[in-house]
Amino acid sequence: MTTSSPDIAIDVRGLSKSFEGREVVHELSMQVKRGSIYGFLGPNGSGKTTTIRMLCGLLTPDSGEGECLGYDIRRDADKIKRRVGYMTQRFSLYQDLSVRENLEFVARLYGMPDPTAAARNMIERLGLSGRDRQLAGELSGGWKQRLALGACTLPSPQLLLLDEPTAGVDPKARRDFWNEIHALAAEGLTVLVSTHYMDEAERCHEIAYIAYGHLLTHGTVEDVIAKSALSTFTVTGDDVHSLQERLTGKPGIDMIAPFGASLHVSGRDRAALEASIAPWREDKTLHWEASEPSLEDVFIELMTRSKDNFQ
Repeated sequence: MTTSSPDIAIDVRGLSKSFEGREVVHELSMQVKRGSIYGFLGPNGSGKTTTIRMLCGLLTPDSGEGECLGYDIRRDADKIKRRVGYMTQRFSLYQDLSVRENLEFVARLYGMPDPTAAARNMIERLGLSGRDRQLAGELSGGWKQRLALGACTLPSPQLLLLDEPTAGVDPKARRDFWNEIHALAAEGLTVLVSTHYMDEAERCHEIAYIAYGHLLTHGTVEDVIAKSALSTFTVTGDDVHSLQERLTGKPGIDMIAPFGASLHVSGRDRAALEASIAPWREDKTLHWEASEPSLEDVFIELMTRSKDNFQ
């Protein structure tokens, strides 16, 4: 066991991983605090899942080093695995067992002293009391998700991995799920989550944006927005769709995207951005307002830039 800070759950340096000659993660270094919710964003195929698996010893890096929960990610992988709960995107419990039977099975699998009591307590915690006899395969997406969360936290892991956990569930189920995640983090559980939803990213204590194996930015949501150095204008008025077509590709415009009836126009070079939009700011049918960039603005701009770099 290492002597890393007790406040740090994960501390890795220079992690790289390749598959079939293609580098999926490139020299990634980061720290995750204990009891925090750390979100990973990025395009599909960007290396998020590979990164998460390396961080906790589920996948051995080609190079680099680090510790997870105080254990070396290379030498102590088995010790780390026993302290990790992993909730995959696809429901992975037994469809033909009831809610209670699934939880009791997991409790027995981990050698818990009283599987019946452990399952009963988890059922009560997650509000599944009226559904304990229902077959898992008959549950809605939101209830399946809640059951899966109960199963992977039943043995009291110190680290929880969530791989796009709320894909395909309704907004209320997503909110209930995140309320439970925050309650678990408040009790000291460290959570790593990959997501495409901006409102979920904003619920994380810190986030990291990974694109094609490279960590482009990380920190609190406020830090990430500030570090983007984006200047943003919100435009409303007649025919903003036509305006989008005319502004796309102009100097200084790094991101342009519709948001409802308005258009967000952003760039890292404010002088070049203002020069490009100047002719349209005289148009009386359009209303221009300088605004703070949103996390989604930053996400879209980073995605556009990372695609160009990858190509």
